[in-house]
Amino acid sequence: MSFIHLHVYSAYSLLTSTASVQELVHNAKKKGFKAIALTDRNVMYGTIEFYKLCLKNNIQPILGLTVDVESEYRNEESFPLVLLAENEKGFKNLLKISSAVQTKAANGMPFKWLKHYAEGLIAISPGIEGEIEQNLLSGQREEAAAIIRKLQLIFGKESFFLAVQNHQLENEATVTQRIHSIAEELSTPLVATNRVHYLEQEDMFAHECLLAIKNGEKLQDEHRERLESDQFYLKSAKEMIEVFSELPEALENSITIAKRCIVNIELNKTYLPEYPTENKQPAEDYLEMLCKKGLMERFTSPTQEHYQRLSYELSVINSMKFSNYFLIVWDFMRYAREHGILTGPGRGSAAGSLVAYVLYITDVDPLAHQLLFERFLNPERISMPDIDIDFPDHRRDEVIEYVAKKYGELHVAQIVTFGTMAAKAAIRDVGRAFGLNTKELEQLSRRIPSRLGINLKDAYKESQPLRAFIDESPVNRKLYETALKLEGLPRHTSTHAAGVVISEKQLIELIPIQQGHNHVYLTQYSMEYLEEIGLLKMDFLGLRNLSLIETILSSIQKKTGRKVDIKTIPLNDEKTFELLARGETTGIFQLESDGMRKVLSRLKPSRFEDIVAVNALYRPGPMENIPLFIDRKHGTEAVEYPHEDLKPILENTYGVIVYQEQIMQIASTMAGFSLGEADLLRRAVGKKQKDVLDRERDHFVQGALKKGYHLALANDIYNLIVRFANYGFNRSHAVAYSMIAYQLAYLKANYPLYFMAGLLTSAIGNETKIAQYILETKQKDIEILPPSINYSGFSFQVEKSGIRYSLAAIKSVGAAALREIFQARKSKKFEDLFDFCTRISSKAINRKTLEVLVHSGSFDEFNEDRAVLLASLGCCPGARTII
Repeated sequence: MSFIHLHVYSAYSLLTSTASVQELVHNAKKKGFKAIALTDRNVMYGTIEFYKLCLKNNIQPILGLTVDVESEYRNEESFPLVLLAENEKGFKNLLKISSAVQTKAANGMPFKWLKHYAEGLIAISPGIEGEIEQNLLSGQREEAAAIIRKLQLIFGKESFFLAVQNHQLENEATVTQRIHSIAEELSTPLVATNRVHYLEQEDMFAHECLLAIKNGEKLQDEHRERLESDQFYLKSAKEMIEVFSELPEALENSITIAKRCIVNIELNKTYLPEYPTENKQPAEDYLEMLCKKGLMERFTSPTQEHYQRLSYELSVINSMKFSNYFLIVWDFMRYAREHGILTGPGRGSAAGSLVAYVLYITDVDPLAHQLLFERFLNPERISMPDIDIDFPDHRRDEVIEYVAKKYGELHVAQIVTFGTMAAKAAIRDVGRAFGLNTKELEQLSRRIPSRLGINLKDAYKESQPLRAFIDESPVNRKLYETALKLEGLPRHTSTHAAGVVISEKQLIELIPIQQGHNHVYLTQYSMEYLEEIGLLKMDFLGLRNLSLIETILSSIQKKTGRKVDIKTIPLNDEKTFELLARGETTGIFQLESDGMRKVLSRLKPSRFEDIVAVNALYRPGPMENIPLFIDRKHGTEAVEYPHEDLKPILENTYGVIVYQEQIMQIASTMAGFSLGEADLLRRAVGKKQKDVLDRERDHFVQGALKKGYHLALANDIYNLIVRFANYGFNRSHAVAYSMIAYQLAYLKANYPLYFMAGLLTSAIGNETKIAQYILETKQKDIEILPPSINYSGFSFQVEKSGIRYSLAAIKSVGAAALREIFQARKSKKFEDLFDFCTRISSKAINRKTLEVLVHSGSFDEFNEDRAVLLASLGCCPGARTII
């Protein structure tokens, strides 16, 4: 006789269990379990993590869910029901059930829905909190029997079990006795279960704290939520056998159920959606047609090199079966262009693709900038393409909504992330539950170093004030030890800043989903597990700098009538390079830091390539090559090459290896590697594994010898590759992001008034930044005009004599007040403070806001002293309601 746990909550049942999935599996293995279930409440966040960890530890994963089901007998009440997947069909039904509860049934799944999802599932009553058990406790035996019969009808008599539990709770013995009786009468099998909310008996206190944190309660609150015993832990099989020694068949049924629940989740399969082409053309043909059209638009006279590169890239894309992927990206980028949404020039290795360039997915010519397609897609190493797109941060959601409508809302979702209890959050949350006041919590939080990623154990070692607090009293030690147990647990869900998945199948066939924002669902699995499931992930990134460029361009056009096409500006603008050489890079993407300013001042960039190189070099490690790069640029040190044959590869960087692509080109030139092989070499050498290094050295040296190079030179060049493998930066990414930096620098150099107005607008809400930007604006001899109740807008606006201060940037003037002011002055300008008070609603503007507006100078245009205006507030008829 033995036992298997079938009713287990992990920490993904947010703030109701202290058991992380990792610790749960580890604990199960330590206690000798050969199988264990995961049955989180209404969600399946941890399913794939649990599944993989179980298999890794030779434990059979039993995949389940505890779902809230609406009662057919008690109005607006829901009760839990434990469901376990018996096979793949059952698992898919669990995905659908969890998705339904999280998107369409917030109060619990309607009972009648169960019959649609019952196939492949085993159902178990949840113990004393279940509807059957509650009816039996209150003497409503017939109602309990009716529910049992319905569940037997839905799931089948052999697939519905009544749970018997013993957590030493009041009434539990009574329930067990009545369950036993009704089970005999209705031929319903019993199964022994223990509801697990923590792993060890001594974790009960930490669990109580967790519930207090969830509900915003204190431990001393008499009526706070708690589990009424310390028996909700992962008991060993021996303990369960002792508890249920009189019900051996109930114990045996836990084994029987476990043996029935065998699910294999298919990982690493790809579910690429198909793009709906015109006239149902094959995706490959449609893509080729678009590319040829785009090639003629991008290049007035394409060369043979262009045609050969395009043909090669298309052959690789087609052989990898990624044509639909490129069409999907092309389509939503087209949508963005047609709707005036500025897009970034590219990001990551995708800028190395000519196909991406002629489809207007990227705006960097890969041939002109010597970018390699193999750094993006390697025909010798099949992997999903990864095209990340930058949009202005305030318009990104428009594109995501378009994609959701295009492919169907059940085929597109944003990606969930989990906010966890980091060190400071954990100790503050526990401190609040212990009853500490706000001041005490602040003091306690300050005792933990603010270093990124610090944990409580490291904080204890590093912080003497924290150790002093812990040693002060047993209560303080208990607080710290409790926080240690809760640290790292998921606290809430959030939406990934960029990630979106698009699926060929409806998502609920593959993953569980939940309600998201703006009519777009949210996945329940986090990013790493979605990729393993085989879903196409794309990053739609909101970039503040693109919003800034968009604001500046719009302002220029509005004020001057001149439309600046930022994507066709000259890359040799003298004013731009003079500005960069002076280090005047406030507000310029990637080039703003003090260290970068100093480098630019020494470097004196004179060409776009210099910006690309400094962007790639300004990182820990490669930075040591910056002085050499600068000296060689200015001719104070001679440019040297490891071999003359490498001059065409390294000439742009004065003989210094800066980019990963250069490493690939060196391997190709000297050792005859294909660029695909060279990319594999780059990846392999970066791992620094001795056996890999030795194997690749032999590969490289033999190739170099075949090409006629000397053995010593071949080894020297290989050593150079090994040295720079970790230093090398992705040139495609450096070129694309340097383009954004250059565009901003160009606007700052050529349209300083509009640039500074846009920069100030982007900083609204950050008083420190606004002060910094105002200082620089004045240093450029640009006047900052005071706020005006009649002429200031939400943004900082360009006027003939300078930049008008924004009303939104005035502290304590909220959105409602701004809306009221802008609406009221549409019909006519305000004549004076009296007129303002008469026409403005007191619901939108209170006395404090009015005083702030006076103090800021917003009424100075009426030529009244501010003190007089403040004194007259109470005298304005109509202002009294404001006061």
